[in-house]
Amino acid sequence: MSTSLHGKVVAITGGGRGIGAATATRLARAGAKVAIGDLDLDVAQATAERIGSGTLAVRLDVTDPKSFASFLDETEEKLGPVDVVVNNAGIMPLATLLEEDDASTHRILDLNVRSVIVASREAARRLVARGQGGHIVNIASTAGKTGLAGGATYCASKAAVIAFCEGIEMELAEHDVRVSCVMPGIVQTELSVGVPDLPAFKAVKPEDVADGIAAALEKPRLYVFVPRSAGPLLTSTTLLPRRAGLWLAKKMGADRVFTDASHDPSRASYESRAARTDMAAEESTR
Repeated sequence: MSTSLHGKVVAITGGGRGIGAATATRLARAGAKVAIGDLDLDVAQATAERIGSGTLAVRLDVTDPKSFASFLDETEEKLGPVDVVVNNAGIMPLATLLEEDDASTHRILDLNVRSVIVASREAARRLVARGQGGHIVNIASTAGKTGLAGGATYCASKAAVIAFCEGIEMELAEHDVRVSCVMPGIVQTELSVGVPDLPAFKAVKPEDVADGIAAALEKPRLYVFVPRSAGPLLTSTTLLPRRAGLWLAKKMGADRVFTDASHDPSRASYESRAARTDMAAEESTR
């Protein structure tokens, strides 16, 4: 049975750009009332204006639990009780283990893991207390299904999100609160600059991910792969013996995809922005 999005109140983190902005646009088009939370309020407001009247823009620092709670408070005050929370904000700095500094490690885990857990908990407490069910959507990545050289910490952060979603899905089922874990491949946004396409892993658009999220809200499911073909492909490759898997990764170029991208000059602007302590970027790739 399909669930209508019309009239649903949806709060999206990192909603000013990329996947977040595409998702806000897609859900608003389906009749949802959308709140965009983003650290860059100007960008959030510009996105809200493009979407149209009724879309709310709020300054949000996902690393601050009080800021997230205030984001939901303002959303509920102006749009009504929240039905759906999409935890989309995250970053993807790329570096090898020997090159990555501790500040970058801390930043990745803080934004990609801790903030998702904190936001999911706050959202779940409100949804359970309300007693009307609801839906929590967390953006992970296909990179959480397999470690890749040059992005080991990023991959680890997304693996954590996947396991977290699996755990809370079991906990919240009795309260009729659904959980979806969205795992995009390479997405055409700023975060994937310098990351090449791979055989069977062609880049998708943010709008493709937004469509996947909308479909999971209408017909709830835990695992949401974008593209859908990524799911069976990853499942089959993980069944291979380790040596065979490494051989296949090398043949596909996956063993160098992040390592080479980390040294691509075209990523300099993003890497600089991701290193700032006052920046929370939209999630976009792998």
